[in-house]
Amino acid sequence: SFLGTLIGVGFRSVVNPSTTAFMQQRLLHLRARGNAHAHIDYHWVDYQSIAPTMRLAVVSSEDQTFPYNDGFDWVAIGEALQHNRVSRYVRGASTITQQTAKNLYLWAGRSYFRKLLEAYFTVLINLEWPKQRILEMYLNTAQFDSNVFGVGAAARHLFGKLPTQLTADEAALLAAALPAPDRADVTDPSDYLLRRQAWILDQMQQLGGDYLDSIETDARRGHKQ
Repeated sequence: SFLGTLIGVGFRSVVNPSTTAFMQQRLLHLRARGNAHAHIDYHWVDYQSIAPTMRLAVVSSEDQTFPYNDGFDWVAIGEALQHNRVSRYVRGASTITQQTAKNLYLWAGRSYFRKLLEAYFTVLINLEWPKQRILEMYLNTAQFDSNVFGVGAAARHLFGKLPTQLTADEAALLAAALPAPDRADVTDPSDYLLRRQAWILDQMQQLGGDYLDSIETDARRGHKQ
C-alpha cells in the first residue's frame, strides 16, 4: 500500500540496510550458476567515512545534476528516448536517486513495470530523504564488482584500503566500473575503463571539489534543527 511504502522509505532515511533486494538477487544468480558458497561482500560506511573524491567521482560519472534535480534528469531522459528510437544501443538516463531506488527495493531489468516502480520509489525517496542521505545510500549499495557492493567493501577488496583513503584516480576507476561491474576489472583495467576513468577525472576537475557543498550544508542544518 501507499502508506506502507511511505513509512518504509521514511524508515530507510535513518536506518541503514543490512542487505538490499539487488544484493539478494545477485546472490541467487551466483549460486544458480554453480557457486554454492557465493557470498555478498558488503559493509556499511557512513558518509563522512567516504573520501570526498569518491563522492564527487560518482556524481561526475553518474548524475551531474544530482545536487539540484528532483530525482529525475528530464533533459537526459528526453535525449535517451530520442537516441533509443534510432539506435540499437539502448542509452539510459537514470539519476543517482533512481539507481538508489532500484538497488534498494527492486531488481535488474528494463520492463515498463519495473521502471514504473522505480519512478514511484524515486519520488518517495526524493521527498523523504535529504540529498546527502541519498548519496550515502547509493555509495553503500551500488555494485562495484561481481559480488562486491558498496564503497566500503570495494575499497578494501579492490585496493586494500579504507574508503577514506581512496585517491582521485582510484575513486574515478571505481566510478568507471559502475555501469558494468560484472565486466569491468578495476584491478586490471581495460583501455576502455582507463579512458572512462580519464573522462571522469576531467569532469571532477571541471565540477570542482566544492560541488557537493550545498547538499552537505543542508545536511548539517538538518542535524541542528
